[in-house]
Amino acid sequence: MIQRIASNARMSEAVVHNGTVYLAGQVAGDLSADTTEQTRQVLASIDKLLAEAGSDKSRILRAEIFLADIAEFAQLNEAWDAWVPAGAVPARATVQAALYHPDVRVEIVVTAAV
Repeated sequence: MIQRIASNARMSEAVVHNGTVYLAGQVAGDLSADTTEQTRQVLASIDKLLAEAGSDKSRILRAEIFLADIAEFAQLNEAWDAWVPAGAVPARATVQAALYHPDVRVEIVVTAAV
């Protein structure tokens, strides 16, 4: 069985299949915020979607992080380190990328166990 969460004509925000939840890339709602605040907003969206899927951040297997400017890596990590549970850190990759809008500072994709 496949469960799709928050779907529209183009995509689903999350898809659950065979005990795993796959999240679409999450971006902040307030694009005027700095990288640290945008990251906090993204992580809150991830928390919400994982809860809807029957999971939580302690069950994240992998995180893929896209930064508009890799020079803002420390600001990203400020929010990430305060959020990620000690002893349950996922595999993670961070890259600089051209994102869909010039004011998007960070986009995060996660895969988690349910």
